[in-house]
Amino acid sequence: METTVECVVVRGGGYEGRQGGTFAAGISAQSVGARGLCLHRMSLPGHTRGRPHLHAGHESAILVLSGQVEVWHGAGLADHLVLKAGDYLYIPPDVPHLPVNTQDEEMVAVVARTDPDEQEGVQLLDLPRHLHAALTAVPVASPA
Repeated sequence: METTVECVVVRGGGYEGRQGGTFAAGISAQSVGARGLCLHRMSLPGHTRGRPHLHAGHESAILVLSGQVEVWHGAGLADHLVLKAGDYLYIPPDVPHLPVNTQDEEMVAVVARTDPDEQEGVQLLDLPRHLHAALTAVPVASPA
C-alpha cells in the first residue's frame, strides 16, 4: 500500500500565545500535521514582555530577525542575556525563560521547537519576586 506524502505551504493566519507575543501561523501539528517540530514567526512589540514559561520536555531554538530582546532564563529566571538581530538562542528542555522587549522597535524572531503542538506544551510560571519591581509595570504583549 502506497502512502501519499505531500508538501504543504502555510500562508496567513496566526494566534496570540498564552506566553505573550503574536505568532504567525507556521508549521505545527495543527497547521500541517507535523509530528516532531513546530516553527513560527513571533513578534513582540516594543516596551512589552512575555510571561515566564517553559516548554516541558522540548528544546527550542530562536533566531532574531529584527529588533532586540532581553531574555531572563534558568532557575528562578536568575540569568539574563540580550539578543540582537542575527543572534541565535538555544533553550534546553524544561528551562524557564521570559522575553522582554525594552526597545521602541518591535522584535521579530523565528522560533522552532521539538514540540509539534503550538501551545499544549507551554507551562506558565509565576514572575519571580526579584523581577517584580523591574517588570510588573511592563505589559504582557497580546495577553491571551
